[in-house]
Amino acid sequence: TIENKNTNTPTFAAIRCFVNNSRWAGVPFILKAGKALDERKCEVRVQLKNAPGAVYMFDSNCPRNELVMRLQPNETIYMKTNVKQPGFSTVAVQKDMELNYNTQFDMSHRNNPDAYTRLMLDVLRGKQAPFVRDDELKRSWEIFTPLLHQIERENKKPLIYEQGTRGPKEADNFVAKKCDYIEPMESGVSHATLLHKMSSL
Repeated sequence: TIENKNTNTPTFAAIRCFVNNSRWAGVPFILKAGKALDERKCEVRVQLKNAPGAVYMFDSNCPRNELVMRLQPNETIYMKTNVKQPGFSTVAVQKDMELNYNTQFDMSHRNNPDAYTRLMLDVLRGKQAPFVRDDELKRSWEIFTPLLHQIERENKKPLIYEQGTRGPKEADNFVAKKCDYIEPMESGVSHATLLHKMSSL
C-alpha cells in the first residue's frame, strides 16, 4: 500500500524504440513493464503485418500472425496462425501451434530450476553470456536517466491506473496509434470486433 498518495514515482512504462539499421528499419519495438498489473508474465511478441490480399481471399477479416515466446510463467513458444475454417465457407480462424515446456518434457524425475537459480549457477561457473554487457548497461542509463531526472525536476505526474488492470488506458492507445499493434485476440471476441475497437480509439 502506498501511503504517500502524491508521489510521482513511476510504476508503469510503455516505450517505442527503433533499431537504426537496414534490417529493422521502420519496425517498432514496444517495451512495456509495470507493477500491480492484472497478471505477472514476461513474454516477447512478434506480430507480423497484415497478409497482402487476404481481404479478397476470405469472407472475414484475417487476423495477424504472431509469434509468442513466454519466458515466465509456464515457458512456452507458440505461433498464432490462420487456418481456413472447415466447410465450404472461406473464413479465417486463428489457432495456436504450441510448444509447452511442461507438457513436452517429462519433469517427474527432473528439477527445473527457476531463472535466478540458473543465473547464480552461471556466476559460480564464470559464465557471462546471460548477463548484460557493461556498454549496453551504460547506454540504457543514458537513455532513461534524463527522463527520470525530468520527472523529478518538473514534478511530472504519472498516468493513474487501477491495481489489477493492464495499466493506463493511454498506454494501449499509444501502442495502437503509434505502433500499429493489434492486441492479442480476446476469448470469444471476433477479429472484426477487435478491429472496430482499435479503430474507435
